[in-house]
Amino acid sequence: MEIAKLYKTTFGKDLVDHMKSETGGNFKEVLVSLCNSTPNFLARICRNSIRGPGTSEGALINVLVGGTKKDIAEIKDAYKLKYKRELEEDIADDTSGALKHVLVSLIQGNRSEEGVSHGQAVKDAEDLFDAGKGMWGTNESTFNKILVSRSPKHLKRVFNEYRNVASGDDIEDAVKSEMSGDTRDAFLGIVRVIKDAELYFAEELYKSMKGMGTNDDKLIRLLVWRSEIDLVEIKECFKLVSKGKTLESFISGDCSGDYKRALLALC
Repeated sequence: MEIAKLYKTTFGKDLVDHMKSETGGNFKEVLVSLCNSTPNFLARICRNSIRGPGTSEGALINVLVGGTKKDIAEIKDAYKLKYKRELEEDIADDTSGALKHVLVSLIQGNRSEEGVSHGQAVKDAEDLFDAGKGMWGTNESTFNKILVSRSPKHLKRVFNEYRNVASGDDIEDAVKSEMSGDTRDAFLGIVRVIKDAELYFAEELYKSMKGMGTNDDKLIRLLVWRSEIDLVEIKECFKLVSKGKTLESFISGDCSGDYKRALLALC
């Protein structure tokens, strides 16, 4: 970051180290996060999600379903450079089952960029129905193959065709009824990002603040990440999710002090 280089040149101090020594708590986390490039910031999120006891699957899901092909390639490079480790291997070692398969698939960053094929869209919709509501149990590998590899334009057509195959049910209904836990969240995240990425992030921001308490890690992660990408559009979607309330009003009600002022400045 240019400001960090200029600060060190002017004052002979490392900006991040200085902020860490002079601030604390969530306010410090916001400032330190802002001093990282986006790939380094997201690589740090992934590393913090994996290391230590357990894995914060929610953070990994946010990053991998919300990241573009370019984002994912840059995150993997930043992760390897900073931690001397392979992100794919760390994810594979710390997750299991269907969740592991979908996260490893997403980290490949191999989503097609081809256009829409009507015939293939109908077949994909039928395959998704047969793998879920059309059978006893669920074949997650079919969902994985189609939802992770097909192009966004093609998948939007698949989702429309699915309604025809499933007598009006939405693909989200199938994911919710056939899957559970983090696997369900991962596939729902993919579907929602394909449908409307800004609405997905608005819903995730809303979840971070609704009810008792605030998921500060998630709130900081999403605001810092999207602040210079699509936060203007996300804020409009947030009003739909929150029945007319603004993102700023939620932040003001859930946060305080310098931490609140830092988050509001990002908005």
